[in-house]
Amino acid sequence: MLGLSKPKPASGTLRVLAALLAYPDHEMRGFLGEMRAILRSEQVLSAERLLEIDALIDALIAADPLEAEAGYVELFDRGRATSLHLFEHVHGDSRDRGPAMIDLAQTYEKAGLYLAPGELPDYLPAVLEFVSTQPAPEARAFLSEMSNIFNSIFNALQGRSSPYASVLGALLELAGEKAQPVKPAIEPPLDESWIEPVVFDGCSTKGQARPGQPQPIHIVRSINVRQGVSS
Repeated sequence: MLGLSKPKPASGTLRVLAALLAYPDHEMRGFLGEMRAILRSEQVLSAERLLEIDALIDALIAADPLEAEAGYVELFDRGRATSLHLFEHVHGDSRDRGPAMIDLAQTYEKAGLYLAPGELPDYLPAVLEFVSTQPAPEARAFLSEMSNIFNSIFNALQGRSSPYASVLGALLELAGEKAQPVKPAIEPPLDESWIEPVVFDGCSTKGQARPGQPQPIHIVRSINVRQGVSS
């Protein structure tokens, strides 16, 4: 992944969006504060979109590292609808995908950019880093050509109430397209969450005994996920 230092005007936002869509390992999360500063300094996105991306950054900062990484894999690597490999949405498994990959990689090389080992040229963070090197008119045109794919991924992420939808919404804005606000995850009101379920006949929690009756205790063997050792 290209570094975030000394971004060109307006290109820094694209590089931040590329970084936010990358695997959230320790190195990536170490740049989150700098990413936020770049977005605020360039101000090329709408105020509403910046607030949405702030929420994503805050969520990544607060998340348990292992949970953030597992959630990323579950979201982006478990199906085509949210895949960040763009040719999945265009060519699928057809024979056209291979030549398209070669053409795109050659386009990067002509611009002096080379992929990291194991990285595919249609991986959206790599695409965005390339676009960030282009003059503003060419960058906008390049993004506009991909807007249908961005919109498809955006809607899929919206359907899963994922804060990552804010990044795709930002890309649509930069492509000159009208993007919807990101729908926040819906949480029940606090009072509603304390309502006693009728089906459990006065129990305040599913599986809990009624008042005046003994509360059963269920002993469940715990598993140490990291070491694979049962206790």
